[in-house]
Parts: sequence; C-alpha cells; structure tokens
Amino acid sequence: MRILTITEAEKELALAAQMNPGPWEQHSMSVARNARLIAGQVNSVTAGKMDSDKAYVMGLLHDIGRRAGITGILHILDGYDYMMGLGQEEIARICLTHSFPVRDVNTFYGKYDCSPEQKSFLQQYLEEREYDDYDMLIQLCDAISLPGGACIMEKRLVDVAFRHGLPEFTLDKWRAFLNTKKHFDELCGCNIYSFLPNILENSSVNLV
Repeated sequence: MRILTITEAEKELALAAQMNPGPWEQHSMSVARNARLIAGQVNSVTAGKMDSDKAYVMGLLHDIGRRAGITGILHILDGYDYMMGLGQEEIARICLTHSFPVRDVNTFYGKYDCSPEQKSFLQQYLEEREYDDYDMLIQLCDAISLPGGACIMEKRLVDVAFRHGLPEFTLDKWRAFLNTKKHFDELCGCNIYSFLPNILENSSVNLV
C-alpha cells in the first residue's frame, strides 16, 4: 500500500491533536520539517537516496499514538496499532522505533503503562528489525526538535533529563543519538546544524 500523502498525514495529525491537545502536535510538526530538510540535503549529495516527502510524513506521524490520550510508552504501541489499522506498515514501524536508538525496550524515558505482552512484543520487534535511514532520521529529528523548532541535540537531551532524570542507560542512549547525528552529517556532507533554521535561537532558551 502507498504511504499517506502529506495532506492525508496533516489531516491525521490535526484530528489527533483535537482528540488530545498538547505541545506534542507542534513537536511532531517540528520533527517533520527537520526530517524533510535533512532528507533533502542527503539527496543533494546522493541523488535519490531518501524521499523528503516520505520523511516529512513519518515525522508528522511518529507520535500519532498520542491521539489516544496522555500516556507513556503506550503511545508507541497505540501509534503502531493505529497505523497498522490503516495499512501503513512503514509509518507503524516508525511509531515503534523512534524512541529506541538503542534497541532495548528498557531504555524508554517515561512511564511503562503497557502490558507485559506488549512490552515483550516491542522488544522482539526491535531486535528483529535492521534500522534503515528513515528509522534513524526520525530518531535524530526527535532528539533535536522542540515544539518551536530545531535545537542542538544536547539541549533536547538535557530537557528530557530534567523531566525524567538520569536512568542508568542514559549515556548509552546519548551516545547512540550522537552517532546517529554523525551518520547524517556524513550523508549530508556538512554539519546538519548549518542548514536547520533558527537552531541557535532555540538552543539559547533557558530550560529552567
């Protein structure tokens, strides 16, 4: 089945935000815009490697499970189930992988409000998939996208740490995010921060 169009994805996000209003909508739009810019830069270096519209749609819908309400890890599984119900397997995959640069279900920041069976399913899913550049791109953009736009990764990671503390897996997860940024710096032929708009302004805002 074809992936949702941009218009269709934007309608899905708008409906979801009506069901559960919150800053996650603006965050999703920020992830989408940054994913499209980075995919476009990758294509300027290696023609045809990535589809910037596909990257945008995946960014818009990576958190679509939040349509069901305020949840922790359950939003990942809710998003997967919803997208699978629409026949959108590629986007469903992104719903599951976007929070896991380390393929360990125990590296999630937040509440484990899923069943043991759902947690087991998610772990098995992560172990059985080879991440492609779209998985990694949305992981990257999730880690550099505030509701108001892009910021340097360290600001976003510290923002998460203020909200969730510093679990024992923190350094492993940060290293994975930084390695993902390095991967896309290489694909883009430059530091991604050099072309993402307003990144310096967003990165200078106080977190506390």
